[in-house]
Amino acid sequence: MSHTSPPPAVEVTELTVRRGQRTVLPGLSMRIPRGSITGLLGPSGCGKTTLLRSIVGTQLVRSGTVTVLGEPAGSAGLRRRVGYVTQAPSIYADISVRENVAYYAALYGRDRADTESALTAVGLAEHADQLGAQLSGGQQTRASLACALVGKPELLVLDEPTVGLDPVLRVELWKQFRELAAAGTTLLVSSHVMDEADHCDTLLLMREGALLAQLTPDELRERTGEQNLETAFLALITLGANA
Repeated sequence: MSHTSPPPAVEVTELTVRRGQRTVLPGLSMRIPRGSITGLLGPSGCGKTTLLRSIVGTQLVRSGTVTVLGEPAGSAGLRRRVGYVTQAPSIYADISVRENVAYYAALYGRDRADTESALTAVGLAEHADQLGAQLSGGQQTRASLACALVGKPELLVLDEPTVGLDPVLRVELWKQFRELAAAGTTLLVSSHVMDEADHCDTLLLMREGALLAQLTPDELRERTGEQNLETAFLALITLGANA
């Protein structure tokens, strides 16, 4: 009896995005497996956010296709199935953290228990009654993440979610991401910090709008002969340049 692999959570084919006269993504193609953590890594300005925006359906694309959970990116049917956390905080400043999360819970048809669970997951239960404007930058990032988590999305897209967070909280968040993946959620997490790559099942390594490689952290080490992932990424760039 033959076994067919499940369709990918995301499939991008020949995606081209232009901004003015500049081509940001020159025909990029890739696939993201379901129920895994995929790290999108590369230096700032390499096109990571543009790719994420294309996947969630908020980016105007010139050509190519982006299929998410079996539907075209941006389809109405995906609104309750995809969560997106941008680099900028996405909470209301004049209401409490709990009210922010409860608002998104209502949009997704979730209840009060889901709101409290999301607050606990990001470590904000003790700050739930503070206004959004009273939070630090790191707390605002966590509140935005809670607003996305409360919907229990099938695909969670996170654009540099750990920027500005202390090391302990970063570790806690990655533990939460791992638990979500183990429960079946697909996560796509962008970062320019290569030491976060070891938390991912698969890596998408980008530079100047191009996808250099899609591989696991161990495969990156084996391919380059480097154990440090940042050094391995630099070696991969050198290998590409000399190919």
